[in-house]
Amino acid sequence: MLAEALEHLVAGIVSNPDDVSVRDKDLRRGRLLEVRVHPDDVGKVIGRQGRTAQALRTVITALAGKEQVRIDFVDVDRPRRR
Repeated sequence: MLAEALEHLVAGIVSNPDDVSVRDKDLRRGRLLEVRVHPDDVGKVIGRQGRTAQALRTVITALAGKEQVRIDFVDVDRPRRR
């Protein structure tokens, strides 16, 4: 549910919503939501001084409740880590 909510929020911000994907990983210390966007949209997702990224993190943290969630923003040109 968190990944879908984050993908919906990010798709509304960017110019290339088809390139938005959110990958959900379970780690020892909680969940990791990895957001991939088009290289032209990285600045829009991060925002001035990181305000947009911080606002997205705040919304997702509120939705997560007590669950630990970390969000990483990357562009689609960057290779995936395995």
